Amino acid sequence: MSDDSNPLMMLVWILPIILFVFYGQRIQLLVTSSEIKKAIKKLDSFRDTSRTELINYIKHTLKANDDPVKKIDRFLEYFTIMPVDMDPNGIVDKVHHIVRSREDFTRLQVKSLSPEMNDIELTKVQTLLEIASSLQMIYKIVNHMFLTAKKQNNYPLILPLQMMLPFIMEQAEAMKEAIPAFKTGQPIGDGIGPMVVGKMMLNNTKNSITFQTVSSEIDFEGRKLLLLKAEGPGSTVGRPADALEIIVSNDKPDAIIMIDAALKMEGESSASIAQGFGAAIGGIGTEKFQIEAIATNNAIPIFSIVIKQSVKEAITLMTKEIADTADDVCVQVYDMIRENTTQGQSVVIIGVGNTAGVPQ
Repeated sequence: MSDDSNPLMMLVWILPIILFVFYGQRIQLLVTSSEIKKAIKKLDSFRDTSRTELINYIKHTLKANDDPVKKIDRFLEYFTIMPVDMDPNGIVDKVHHIVRSREDFTRLQVKSLSPEMNDIELTKVQTLLEIASSLQMIYKIVNHMFLTAKKQNNYPLILPLQMMLPFIMEQAEAMKEAIPAFKTGQPIGDGIGPMVVGKMMLNNTKNSITFQTVSSEIDFEGRKLLLLKAEGPGSTVGRPADALEIIVSNDKPDAIIMIDAALKMEGESSASIAQGFGAAIGGIGTEKFQIEAIATNNAIPIFSIVIKQSVKEAITLMTKEIADTADDVCVQVYDMIRENTTQGQSVVIIGVGNTAGVPQ
């Protein structure tokens, strides 16, 4: 008798098929769960580390009068409800108002932790608080999706989480590793835009044009250059849109050039430079909308220069490779001015990004 007709061998082949038909999803859920559990445990340690670092910084470096733990734990649970968008008319103004209100409220609450806190330390604590609250939210969302899928034995529900987990972990690890740079007030990759404009401002008069934003005016080959950046070396992105609105209301420029960091694609070289058109600025979108509206209403062309970098490079200590691009970007800015303007015209140059550790 051949092995093919052996009942025992047939059972060996059929049983696994039956098992996978009826219990395949559950088996896949168990296999995937172990990987996700490890990631959740790591996220939990990240959020604990960020919270501990923030508390220790306020307690020991800023010497808070009272125990800040309860207040910080309350801050970490704050949430923002976006406005109704069924009617999109005016939605940007509503979002802008809510975001600004949240920033102002957080600033006052952070200031109350230590009355002697200066503006630079205040911006550091705000940034550390944002990192801690972001890591906490990431942990909660991932843990919620995992527990829901596990509770319902629902493998398709866990698939999107499994696919997105590498990207989520990349961002979470970058935020965790960004803490030392912000605590010590060192430049991060995202600060390359302010660094370039800060270099152009050297040895020139600087003026505070709006909240946490400075400006300077220089001459270049018969053209007037109006330079804008967040006020360093505090950890802030400033308010470039408000500053641009003030400049345009006083003297309409002939062009706008924006310099910012940009996420590189896989395979692209880090610290590579690219030129383009349009408002190069990230964030929730209100600043970008405001800048685009100002440019459109006044028929001002917007040019942009971006320095490519990874998520980790953007929010951790600036690498030498990225810092070394500053001089090359300056050269490209001047070439762009020569190519697109003539003598007697004016150009606004905006250094976009977090200016932590970058003076002017």
